Amino acid sequence: MGDKDHARAIAVEAGVPVLPGSPRIQADMDVDLAALANDIGYPILVKATGGGGGMGMKNVMCQAELDSAVQAALQLAGKAFGESAVFLEKYITRARHIEIQIFGYGDGDVIHLYERDCSIQRRFQKVVEESPAPEVAESIRMAMAEAAVKLAAHQRYAGPGTVEFIFDTQTQRFYFLEMNTRIQVEHPVTEMVTGLDIVRHQLELASGVFEKIAQSEVCHSGVAIECRLYAENPEKDFLPSPGLLNVFTLPETGSHCRVETGYRPNDRISPYYDPMIAKLIVWGATRAVAIEAMQDALKQSVIDGPKHNVKLLQAIMADPDYIAGKVHTAFLESRKAVLINTP
Repeated sequence: MGDKDHARAIAVEAGVPVLPGSPRIQADMDVDLAALANDIGYPILVKATGGGGGMGMKNVMCQAELDSAVQAALQLAGKAFGESAVFLEKYITRARHIEIQIFGYGDGDVIHLYERDCSIQRRFQKVVEESPAPEVAESIRMAMAEAAVKLAAHQRYAGPGTVEFIFDTQTQRFYFLEMNTRIQVEHPVTEMVTGLDIVRHQLELASGVFEKIAQSEVCHSGVAIECRLYAENPEKDFLPSPGLLNVFTLPETGSHCRVETGYRPNDRISPYYDPMIAKLIVWGATRAVAIEAMQDALKQSVIDGPKHNVKLLQAIMADPDYIAGKVHTAFLESRKAVLINTP
């Protein structure tokens, strides 16, 4: 399931809807790329079969961009993931990115821990996540959860994982995107709304000393939001900003505010790794309360030294469309100029 191309085939076999796409394309293959792309229909995404976190993905709007995008993705895939293999997939222009947290016990027994909306992204990498997904019908959320459980059960999956879907806001249909066969950055969102310690349960399962959690025992309460703090410059296309953290102050933690970081003041941010330096996770009884809590948490976050995205996150939390739950995967790109220039 960790290989995107193989995972698509497994999803089809399990009866889970997938987007139109191509077979695996490798560097040494003689492939009519134009014919494959025309069958799928533009715009398309070129995706590394072993990619993650948005790496190895190229958006292609027309045939003139196709060859160079495929070659660039193949080269990146070989360097980053050890295999020069990609595939083409239909790109939904007005989409939501919604994922289901699951936990499997290796015997076909799988539970879901509800969904997270991860639609606010830059370069196909998530910036804000929340649960439940705003402005999505309960019937659709539950259909996604059932599809995720069905897929993981089909593979007798063991441990925590995330089944990701693209939700077409125009047709109200969802499609399997990929599965992350690991703990994800945004797993605290799920822990905040369910009260379950996913990492602890993973360790217990690995040790062989565990008690299964029944689906009926999994409850969803309130709203949780996570913001990722990045050492990057939003004004320069989110270019990473390594350097010395002269000041690094984060909000006080408590039952409704969680902070995760690996940095302290006077640490130096390396240019060789992902520029995320902290995660802020808040909980509220309602979405309005959770947004207000995140606004307060961001106000308490003070960073001096590298460029960072705290001001941008504050602008997102205050944006009328975000507050109304009108989010989509092009939200940040389409509103970047307005958000960056928000006082």
